[in-house]
Amino acid sequence: MDMCKKSSTFAAVNYIIMRRLFIIAVLLTGFLLPMVAEDVVYITTEQFRQRVFDYKNNKEWKFEGTKPCVIDFYTTWCGPCKRLAPIMEELSQKYCDQVVFYKADTERERELAYVFGINSIPQVLYIPVEGKPMLLKGLYPKQDIINIIDEFLLGKKKDAN
Repeated sequence: MDMCKKSSTFAAVNYIIMRRLFIIAVLLTGFLLPMVAEDVVYITTEQFRQRVFDYKNNKEWKFEGTKPCVIDFYTTWCGPCKRLAPIMEELSQKYCDQVVFYKADTERERELAYVFGINSIPQVLYIPVEGKPMLLKGLYPKQDIINIIDEFLLGKKKDAN
């Protein structure tokens, strides 16, 4: 075999390998990108039991995390949920070192939705490191959510102004 044929065979094999790697990368990106929106983490029921509260093994509330967290219960078709999503993404950036932000799709995570009695959406669960969580129904203004995070989760006192 002369050098030209070896070179073209090598180039063809390289092309095929690179094309397959590109396709794999595109497929993985399409699979992994929906898992994280900014710093909001999409959480499954099993992850919830590991990271937040293992309701199958504990009857009394026992938070498993080290930072307070916010869990946005939503569905993909819900209008108010869609309006809440960018607020949560923005706040996840603002509080990235202090609070963990999760999203739980109530249609995919039905067991988790059932455990918390989620019967309308959006609902947001605010979980402090110490104490009981607080579940709020509906779409709240961003400033109200900030106040809840600052006061309820982080224990900051509201200004008297």
